[in-house]
Amino acid sequence: MADNQTMNRFSTSNPGDRISDEAQTIEEKAKQVAVNSPDITGDKIHVPTYFIVEDESGEKEALHHVRDAEEISDVIRQARMDENGDRKWW
Repeated sequence: MADNQTMNRFSTSNPGDRISDEAQTIEEKAKQVAVNSPDITGDKIHVPTYFIVEDESGEKEALHHVRDAEEISDVIRQARMDENGDRKWW
């Protein structure tokens, strides 16, 4: 029972935030959902646990929505740049 209490003390409040101790493929990570429920307004909120991104060499990487939030923000900023390196807002 003590092990269970220790584990619960360090667990996240949202089960979708947890990172598995077992190795997973990118395809398995892409299917995981952190949040899939309505918010207070009734709008359905869907947040993937991992965002799958592709680098310049074409290699795919799974970024965890909490642990890798800063890198996800960097990817979004890069996506908003045009071919001249100017930021585009839309």
